[in-house]
Amino acid sequence: MTKIILATTSIYRKKAFRVLGLEFIAKGSDINEYFEDRPNTPKELVLYLSKLKADAVSKNYSEGIIVGFDSVGWFKGQILEKPKSRQEAFQRLKSLSRDSFQFYTGIYMKNLETKQYLRKAVVTKVNTRNLTNSEINKYLDQDEKFNTYALGFDPLGHYSSTFISKIEGSYNNILKGIPLEMIVEMLPLVGYKI
Repeated sequence: MTKIILATTSIYRKKAFRVLGLEFIAKGSDINEYFEDRPNTPKELVLYLSKLKADAVSKNYSEGIIVGFDSVGWFKGQILEKPKSRQEAFQRLKSLSRDSFQFYTGIYMKNLETKQYLRKAVVTKVNTRNLTNSEINKYLDQDEKFNTYALGFDPLGHYSSTFISKIEGSYNNILKGIPLEMIVEMLPLVGYKI
């Protein structure tokens, strides 16, 4: 059986991938995601970074299917990435309150033996309800890992799971960090038999 190698250290993505019941290993890429002249549109950025991560990890393997991911939010013409401070996370959530944003995930998948590869970007539109200052602070007090999420909040496991009022597109993308339905479509196209 061909092995699947996820280019990630994210516990959330690993947990999500386990849902598929497919054997895999996960290795971090340790790439610098913040560099000069990187793409400035969300789609191109996630496609570029997912390939960069997959390429970095694939140097350690000669066979298998490597899968790289990257995710960002897009709100009013601005790319949203992991907040650097509590204050930044608070301000972000305040601005997202009673509004909508898009969540992009790029997937780069390559069969290391046949050299077949695919890249896809999945977009999910998300609406949030009105968020009060006390609700935002309640969440930030609960979740010390708020700065590990591209959006600055966990849409699943804390008080922040009440922030989303509507999802259009892949719910796996926003809730699990991987559009699993796209993964199972892509795998056979690079030679993996499910």
